[in-house]
Amino acid sequence: MENRLIATSSPHIVSQDTTTTVMLDVVIALVPALIASIYFFGITAAVTVALAIGSAVGTEALIQKITRQRVTINDLSAVITGLLLGFNLPPSTPWWIPVIGSFVAIAIGKQVFGGIGNNFINPALAGRAFLMASWPVQMTAWVDPGSVDTVTAATPLALLKASQENLQPLADVILGRIPGTLGETSAILLLLGGAYLLYRKVISWRIPVTYIGTVALIAFITTDFNLTLTAYHIFGGGLMLGAIFMATEYSSSPVTNKGKILFGIGAGLLTMIIRLYSNSAEGVTYAILFMNVATPLIEKYTAPKVFGIGGVRK
Repeated sequence: MENRLIATSSPHIVSQDTTTTVMLDVVIALVPALIASIYFFGITAAVTVALAIGSAVGTEALIQKITRQRVTINDLSAVITGLLLGFNLPPSTPWWIPVIGSFVAIAIGKQVFGGIGNNFINPALAGRAFLMASWPVQMTAWVDPGSVDTVTAATPLALLKASQENLQPLADVILGRIPGTLGETSAILLLLGGAYLLYRKVISWRIPVTYIGTVALIAFITTDFNLTLTAYHIFGGGLMLGAIFMATEYSSSPVTNKGKILFGIGAGLLTMIIRLYSNSAEGVTYAILFMNVATPLIEKYTAPKVFGIGGVRK
């Protein structure tokens, strides 16, 4: 009677991955781009990101204490939210912008729905959307790298939308030596971080590839098949940050393979519609948020059929 058969419920697959290890991988993937932003914009970039992270972690701990939940800031999810929000801010933003933005991201974008795993939209993008609607001047105060005190230039996408003239050198756009948010710094390093996440199997290729591919295809067609202008659409804004690090968030994106592909295509299409036909030069934030809302519908029609359930032959 010693060798008894023990029956337990699924799942039966054991993994060493935890929320903390996954979030730590994301932090590692973002560190090169963070270092580049500090290099280009100075200590102001580090302060902005630090304030965003500190506010996000503090807000999550406070809410969990007040609601008598277990404090879970050690899982690093709040750190990721603050880091991503910081990457979505201009380097010259006032100190209170990242503090308020992170509070909104955690309190409204995450905790109000029940915390990690229950949010249906990306919290960092929810915080950025709130800041854009509330303080558009501060959120679009672009500066040249090395000159953080004076507003001096437009972003590559703003110039592209206005006249397609006097564009920054494409090499600067790819490296990140351009005006814009901290997350628009060094597309090449964001791609390096994405490659690391793919290697670690933290994300799937389906959303980033289909998202970036859709933007590239539409940009190529709408620029009269101009490869250079297409490259500005790909590398000149927040596409890399959004496609690799924000659209792939587990809670707010589809879990099915077909759903991920549809999500990426939809986000790419919406991004280009906003860029081409709205007053905004960028569209990544709202494109991803719209697709977050559509995720339940996408999963409904892409979920595989359960074995034994289906139509009955007559």
